[in-house]
Amino acid sequence: MRKTILLMTHRHIGRLFGTLLMLSLAATGLQAQTTWNLDDIVDGRFGARGIYGLRPAADGHTYTQLSQGGRLVERNSFRTGERTAVLFDASEAKGPATLSRIDGYVLSADERLMLLQTNTQRIYRRSFTADYYVYDVQTKEFFALTAEGGEQAPTFSPDGTKVAFARHNDLYLVDLAGDRQPRRLTDDGCPGKIINGIPDWVYEEEFSTNQSFCFSADGNALCWIRYDESRVPLYHIAMYKGARPTIEANDTYPGSMDYKYPVPGQVNSAVTVKAYNLPTGATCQLQVPVDTDGYIPRLMATPDPSKMAIVTLNRHQNLMKIYTANPADGTVALMLTESEPEYIKEEAYANLAFFDDCFVMQSERTRHSQLYLYRLDGTLIRPLTSGQEEVTAFYGYDRKTDKCYYATTDGGPLRRAVYVADRRGARKLTAEPGTHSALFSRNYRYFVHTYSNAATAPVVSLCDAAGRVLKPLVDNAELSRRVAEEGGTKEFFTFTTTEGVQLNGWMVKPADFDPAQKYPIILYQYSGPGSQEVADAWSLGFYGGGVFESYMAQQGYLVACVDGRGTGYRGTDFEKCTYLNLGDKESKDQVEAAIYLGSLPYVDNSRIGIWGWSYGGFNTLMSMSEGRPVFKCGVAVAAPTNWKYYDTVYTERYMRTPQENKGYDLNPISRAAQLSGSLLLVHGLADDNVHFRNCAEYSEALVQAGKQFDMQVYTNRNHFINGGNTRRHLFKRITDYFRENL
Repeated sequence: MRKTILLMTHRHIGRLFGTLLMLSLAATGLQAQTTWNLDDIVDGRFGARGIYGLRPAADGHTYTQLSQGGRLVERNSFRTGERTAVLFDASEAKGPATLSRIDGYVLSADERLMLLQTNTQRIYRRSFTADYYVYDVQTKEFFALTAEGGEQAPTFSPDGTKVAFARHNDLYLVDLAGDRQPRRLTDDGCPGKIINGIPDWVYEEEFSTNQSFCFSADGNALCWIRYDESRVPLYHIAMYKGARPTIEANDTYPGSMDYKYPVPGQVNSAVTVKAYNLPTGATCQLQVPVDTDGYIPRLMATPDPSKMAIVTLNRHQNLMKIYTANPADGTVALMLTESEPEYIKEEAYANLAFFDDCFVMQSERTRHSQLYLYRLDGTLIRPLTSGQEEVTAFYGYDRKTDKCYYATTDGGPLRRAVYVADRRGARKLTAEPGTHSALFSRNYRYFVHTYSNAATAPVVSLCDAAGRVLKPLVDNAELSRRVAEEGGTKEFFTFTTTEGVQLNGWMVKPADFDPAQKYPIILYQYSGPGSQEVADAWSLGFYGGGVFESYMAQQGYLVACVDGRGTGYRGTDFEKCTYLNLGDKESKDQVEAAIYLGSLPYVDNSRIGIWGWSYGGFNTLMSMSEGRPVFKCGVAVAAPTNWKYYDTVYTERYMRTPQENKGYDLNPISRAAQLSGSLLLVHGLADDNVHFRNCAEYSEALVQAGKQFDMQVYTNRNHFINGGNTRRHLFKRITDYFRENL
């Protein structure tokens, strides 16, 4: 249940209509010269340009990048942005196949060799297989990693002489300096039973990883997590012939997609950690004391080859332990224990990073997210950050200078700033109010700086360590201008609910807004734990830049968004107050938002709509059945309707198990009889994340409750509901529904 979100801070500027606080971020009084085409928005023609796929190079002064449609891998200067070398040119590469382009690449540590990724086949959100070739940067020659192809997560050894990869649930090793023949390291991999080195579905989705193996620092051991999903129930998703793509095999009878999917309170994969000794060929099991129903969300190397770091979680995910294990003999030692009253957020292990003789970990032990520096034995050296601002990104720690590089909220939850901190204190490297992010060079002397705010599309620059701009790369000025002149007016506001909770929001108004008129208003929200939609960034709105919302404003609507309780970057207490009762406070806050907005003199409180996707769809349904009939209509896309249908890791993080928590009883299905307003349910029939089962069971509850509703399903489409003409059809359906009902 995920949504990628850019985050920011809030600064109050002036008070309007008593409790409405606004910051106008686009010129008012401008008449829209053009009525936008919905297809242009859905097809990405309002998308911002950016610099993507940059990778800091080992020399500390350059970065590499795939460019020209996958035909070149360039090396560019961090100081000037100019190309300093071409590492791969498809027109010059010499090998057994014609490579007109590549999909991606992996460089060895010494940057002498490169794995060229071709024929990529997606599996789930993060996983894929591809055919890989080993390319010599100096000779420009390449050869196939294996004759069979279809490798998964190929990884160079530290010295670049070997490549490990997964295929069909087993691990393999290729000695590039030897016979180049794949050596099979495991032989028990079996679909639906045993997976070696690649996470199962729920680990990939909820622990944000697509690889569960790594080399030790000296390259003498390969360690991996082994998943035994034999007891996890099999889930079946019907697949039809469909179109774009067409599955011809399903022309006579439907087929199915079958995979292991654990639901709350049921069995997860059993996990163990193993190590293969490359010099001896021996395999041993690392004696990690993980609970029988616990998790191992991370396995990673430390600078000490005798210490592999292994992170474990209990099933409630409120107790994390970090162990070090010796891959030579399997012995382990406890390095650190971290606990929280509710749950430990993913950042604690996702941002875990090792530097020479120390490591950095992110923690909420002060009820605010901060960074801490430890020795490899688990002894705390010192906090690297402190205060009320929330750390939102960790960029690195320079052991030589004792400096830490990171991003935090900036004066509140709406904005972000990039900082450097040492023992003398913290210094801000970015100035303008808005959202800032950085990609640092290996030696921290330079960084690629990306900046935006609600009125400014991303501006990308090269900066030195002090934050001075060395070279602008992208400014998106024309996009910012067009949206400002033709789109709606964007404003931030705050209000206080009847329960005394202050909430942040934004609103998009028509460019020719008339305060004497009464407008219908649509609330868009996501509302999931730790999420954020109200932020001073170009990411504002469903498609960024508020462009979809501006399109709706051109049709005569106001569009607003409010981050309710449970959303992120306002401290742990605000975020985790929904623990064990998902949907209760979130739906109350959207109803309160509707009541507040309906009190404004230019809002028609008899024409208020709401919509959302995924968790936002769930909260749309919860809000429309909260008990106060404030919404005239709503659209719920890919919505969970009972948390007992969703996966273990995500759901139990916030709800524990159904056997422990009566909070599961509060859900859209149990509230079906209370639904108020016209409703459109939308779901993809092949959604492997939020199964169509949620839509089917909820629709049946509505039928039995005598509630009329509308439904739109999409054949063979997953949680993203795209492909072919699908996304255009979906947004035409949504906009038509609001026009018909508001």
